[in-house]
Amino acid sequence: RPGRFDRQILVDRPDVNGRLAILKLHAKDVKLSPEVELERIARRTPGFVGADLQNLLNEAALLAARRDKPAVTMREVDDAVDRIVAGLEKKNRLINDKERTIVAYHEAGHAIVAERVPTADPVHKISIIPRGVAALGYTQQLPTEDRYLLTKQELMDRIAVLLGGRVAEEIVFNEISTGAGNDLERVTDLARRMVTEYGMSRELGPINFAGPRRTQFLQAAEDGGGNYSEDTARLIDREIHGIVEGTYE
Repeated sequence: RPGRFDRQILVDRPDVNGRLAILKLHAKDVKLSPEVELERIARRTPGFVGADLQNLLNEAALLAARRDKPAVTMREVDDAVDRIVAGLEKKNRLINDKERTIVAYHEAGHAIVAERVPTADPVHKISIIPRGVAALGYTQQLPTEDRYLLTKQELMDRIAVLLGGRVAEEIVFNEISTGAGNDLERVTDLARRMVTEYGMSRELGPINFAGPRRTQFLQAAEDGGGNYSEDTARLIDREIHGIVEGTYE
C-alpha cells in the first residue's frame, strides 16, 4: 500500500559508461598490454553486468598465463568474450569438410546481409569453430552504442540478418540444413512480438494482443491463451508468416 515502500531504487544492467567504469575497477588487478582498449571492450559487451565483466578479465588473464604472455592482449580479451558469449571451443569435435563448408557459407550469409541492410550493427567477427553445446559457428556484430528503442526498420533488418544464413545455404547448395534452427526461433519470436506487442502489423493495426507482462509463475497459472478470437489468431499467424516469408524472399 502507499506509504510502505515509496522509494524504489532500480539497479539495472550498466550502460556503456557503467561498463567502462567497472572494467577500469577490475583492470587494476590485471596486467594489461597498452593495446587493450577498455572503451572498445565496454562497447562490445552490451547486457554484461559487473560479475560478467570481472569474469571476462579473469578469463583473459588465465589465457595470457597459459600462453606465457607477460600481459593480457586484445587477443585474450576477444577469446574471453567468445567463451562467455558462445561457450568453450570444442577442438576435439570432428566435423567433416562438407559440414564445415555449409557452416562457412551459412555464417558468411549472416555477415553479407548484416553489411548490406541499412541499420544492422557492423560485423566484428565470423567463426566456424564449434563452441558450447550446439553452435557450429557464429557471426558476431559489434554494437556502436547501447539501444533502448528499436524502429520497425531495425527489427526487419535484424530478421533479415538472422535469415541470411539459411538463404545462403539455399542459394549455394540448393539445399537447406538444420543449422538455422536457433535463427528461425529468434526470427519467429521477433516477428510475433512485432505483431502482438508493438502494433507493427498493417492488417491488425496498433493493438496489443499479448496482454500485460506478468512474472512467470503468474503467467503459468492465469494464461489460458490469447484474449482474442480464433479469427484474430489466424490473422496473427498470417501476419507473422508474411513478415518472415516476405523478408526471406
